[in-house]
Amino acid sequence: LYFSAQDGILLFYHIRDLQYEIKVCADISQPISSLMFSPDFASLLLVTDQGPVYSYKPAHSGEAVKLLDTCSSCFLAADFLTPGNKYCVSVTVAGEVQVWFLEDGTCLSKLNLDIEVHI
Repeated sequence: LYFSAQDGILLFYHIRDLQYEIKVCADISQPISSLMFSPDFASLLLVTDQGPVYSYKPAHSGEAVKLLDTCSSCFLAADFLTPGNKYCVSVTVAGEVQVWFLEDGTCLSKLNLDIEVHI
């Protein structure tokens, strides 16, 4: 079970029977608003309240890597586009929907909905 609180620390709870172990996976020092696994469970997207989107690869147990950042408005949500995990789609609070190439953070396409978005 992966979990994050408002402190920006990604935690892994390994639960077996009635025992559990907690492991700190990454500290991005920003509140994490949502976590989303890729379809193959190889990557985890960490969407922050302050704008950036990070990637964490559980199999590599390394640090979270900043993939995307926004200057005009904070990301509200992001998710992988299937099949695969090379692309993701995001939406900002200002209503901008964007498609990203995750290997280098290139914005491939965007559409402005001309409305403020809420979850």
